[in-house]
Amino acid sequence: MNAEKNVPRLLGVAFLFVAFASLISGLLLMAVVGSGSISDILVNMSHQLTLMRLSILGELLTSSGIVVLAALLYIVFHKQHTIIALVALGCYLAEAICLALSQIGALALLPVSLDFVKAGAPVHSYFQTLGEFLYYGVNNQGYNIHMWFYCTGALLWYSLFYTSKYIPRVISLWGLLAVAVAFVGLVFQFLGYDVSIFVSLPILPFEVTIGVWLLLRGIKEQPRDEYAPASSLKTIHTEAMV
Repeated sequence: MNAEKNVPRLLGVAFLFVAFASLISGLLLMAVVGSGSISDILVNMSHQLTLMRLSILGELLTSSGIVVLAALLYIVFHKQHTIIALVALGCYLAEAICLALSQIGALALLPVSLDFVKAGAPVHSYFQTLGEFLYYGVNNQGYNIHMWFYCTGALLWYSLFYTSKYIPRVISLWGLLAVAVAFVGLVFQFLGYDVSIFVSLPILPFEVTIGVWLLLRGIKEQPRDEYAPASSLKTIHTEAMV
């Protein structure tokens, strides 16, 4: 890691960027949408277009941050665990793509909300049907699919952190447990059950914690021969005896 000594700290910055960008975007969306029927959502959105656009921008920035995060994680782990790192990289790239594509629904809702209010917010109309498709179908389900790829990739990355001992194992274990709980909740959600958002909340403090740790402490260097093939170790031992 001598030639890449700054990568762990850049990785910490990437973790923090993704965590806070996602948090801010989610809070902005909650402020816009509120609670209620799709009619209420459309009315609220038409009155807070700027906040909605900022929320969409935040998700797009999060998507970009995920790509950078995936690349840095791959740099850290690919030499020791090439196949696992490659699969995890693919999962995070798929996550970033799904998150970005889910915002198509949010963007399309902007003119729909304006037209709905301009039409007098009719109680029964195609606006509600279109709004439900864009919000619940495209935006929400796209987000759920993005979470599927996130959980799959995160389980792989945090397993590598655990086995490598690059960071304290208690932090890696925290990440594995938090993601595993979120993943189980996601599976139940796909099966049609209502799952509280609280099952995913432990992921945020974990990502902040690992981000701060990597930023301030970097990773713990391992002995150079830890991952050396058995044949190489045998050669080294023979030469030492000679």
